[in-house]
Amino acid sequence: MKKDQLLTRRRALLAGAAAVGAAGTAGVLAVGRDHGPARPVAPAPGPQVRRPSASSAYRLQPLTGYGTPEAEPHRPPVRREPILRMSGRGRTMMLTFDDGPDPRYTPRILDTLAEYDVRATFFVCGEMADYHKDLLSRMADEGHVVGNHTWSHPLLTKLTRRRIRSEMESTCEIVEKAYGEPPRWFRAPYGAWNRAVFQLGAELDMEPLAWTVDSLDWTTPGTATIIDRIEDGAAPGVVVLSHDAGGDRSQTVRALRTYLPQLLDSGYHLTVPRRQHA
Repeated sequence: MKKDQLLTRRRALLAGAAAVGAAGTAGVLAVGRDHGPARPVAPAPGPQVRRPSASSAYRLQPLTGYGTPEAEPHRPPVRREPILRMSGRGRTMMLTFDDGPDPRYTPRILDTLAEYDVRATFFVCGEMADYHKDLLSRMADEGHVVGNHTWSHPLLTKLTRRRIRSEMESTCEIVEKAYGEPPRWFRAPYGAWNRAVFQLGAELDMEPLAWTVDSLDWTTPGTATIIDRIEDGAAPGVVVLSHDAGGDRSQTVRALRTYLPQLLDSGYHLTVPRRQHA
């Protein structure tokens, strides 16, 4: 299926998609507040990357209690609600981007993150990743976390268990080939979760991660509005939802270049999720 057809189909699904509210969980991440369903995103040439300064290395340290990247995590439990917030000390937040990778916008987002020596989490769709494996390789090289956002971005609560598993497994395979390891985190399209989604995700060794602050960038509300929503929602433990594919994401790209340095100047540490280990 052509990429433009895929994006058109996803946006049609948005009209009927209902968000499933969720509360948090104990342990690695804690209870938060859901601000709405995830929406799809889309790709343009990026700015030059400056070499990050050594003084910003602290921003890359995982949140206290997350374990280390080298640690082998235990298989996750079957949860009844997705994880919404991070637990830990300090002014730490997480930036997440859904629906990519997209060659017009994802490289520009990666350039900005590299400029400020910050890591983020990208929940990719298998059909997009299959077209742009080089971007997953770049994410791996630059230390970003890649999560599973299904193959074709369907409303999972309307699918059979067999279809849900197929959507998840196919994306796991693409991520492992292009990124170098299977995804350890999963996000349901539109924020629509049910028992089958949680069970199958756990069987595939993935934790369900939602969000705390929704930028609603998929509505293209304007760069300034996206900036305001993220800065107003900034708080310790917050997980921010944005998109790097599924439509015109030039506002998302421009907004990141403004709010990221402002968050850092305000003392926030931007990090990625790490699974606990025994």
